[in-house]
Amino acid sequence: MNLKPYREALALPGLRSLLLVAVLARVPLTATGITLTFYVVQDLGRGYGAAGLVGAAITVGAAIGGPLLGRLVDRRGLRPVLVLTGVAEAVFWSTAPLLSYPLLLPAAFVAGALALPIFSVIRQSIAALVPPDRRRPAYALDSMSVELSFMVGPALATAAVAAISARTTLYLVGAGIVAAGIGLWLQNPPIRAASEAVGPRVRVPRREWLTPRLLAVLAVSTAGTLVLGGTDVAVIAVLRESGEVGWTGAVLAMWAVASLVGGFAYGAASRSVSPLALMAALSLFTIPIGLGGSHWWLLGLALIPAGLLCAPTIAATSDAVSRLAPAAVRGEAMGLHGSAVTVGIAVGAPLAGAVIDARAPWWGFAVTGAIGVLVALVVLPIELRRRRAATPPAPSVPDAPDAELATASA
Repeated sequence: MNLKPYREALALPGLRSLLLVAVLARVPLTATGITLTFYVVQDLGRGYGAAGLVGAAITVGAAIGGPLLGRLVDRRGLRPVLVLTGVAEAVFWSTAPLLSYPLLLPAAFVAGALALPIFSVIRQSIAALVPPDRRRPAYALDSMSVELSFMVGPALATAAVAAISARTTLYLVGAGIVAAGIGLWLQNPPIRAASEAVGPRVRVPRREWLTPRLLAVLAVSTAGTLVLGGTDVAVIAVLRESGEVGWTGAVLAMWAVASLVGGFAYGAASRSVSPLALMAALSLFTIPIGLGGSHWWLLGLALIPAGLLCAPTIAATSDAVSRLAPAAVRGEAMGLHGSAVTVGIAVGAPLAGAVIDARAPWWGFAVTGAIGVLVALVVLPIELRRRRAATPPAPSVPDAPDAELATASA
């Protein structure tokens, strides 16, 4: 496999340290959901539905706050936003273990709206550090780092809850998030390239950059993570029905490793693939996964084709947004992308759960995959129109008699 794209990208000043900080900073963020779930169920004595409402409050807050914080980064710079969100995170995580459930819900919404924007800031900084022709391997590395964070964060949180308590783990997660904010503040990665930072900042009207093409990429992002969120729930449901729920970790690990392999191959490939094509393939391969659910290892093998497309889909959408958004509004655009990803996961999981409750576990794969295919069909005309507009007209060729006449005259 050609590793040259990765070597060239990692040789760029600042990218290696940015990706390292990204992995470490995202680990506590990926542990928030499962830690709050344990706390609500074990310490507050509520059900999983109540815990899901707390997660939903954070998700809705993050979906609303992401673009607003991105816009603030565009206008005020990165460090003021990191201070604002870092203080908000410190207040929430230091008081959450002391709040009753009725107070925890609104506090979770505010905390989501003012959450540390690590995911969108890292992607914005990659666009500033990496020239457009080298962003694909850079975003592939970023997508793989996200996968690693999701493999490590929830596992560490679960171990901490088992070894200590959910309440104490809340404090530890909060401390990790605040430390991540401090680390990012100290590093202060650029949010614009050197050439983009020259001259006064010009406000770009939203109607000029929030084009149908960008909206299509955001729709693809939402559909892709909707499929992933539904797959996560459907895997657990299938294994539980077959009496093999103890193998859930192994099956999800196979899925995650496939995603890492796919992300690596995507970044090393010589040609780029459109986000629409990747999401459509991801959705198509997801539909029949449930057919392999009779044994855990068959389900794991059935997940591999779709798993290979997980990280590439997220990386391709991030790359597309970085190219379509002007530098002056890239923070807001990346915030919108983060919101699209968040909404997809938030909708996919309960949607798959409702379908599974009404029908059967394997329907969770089929329905969420079918929705992804439907979104791809809706977005396809926009992609075809863009390609037609980008294709230069064929040069006109004079008719043979005219050409002969021109030669004779000469």
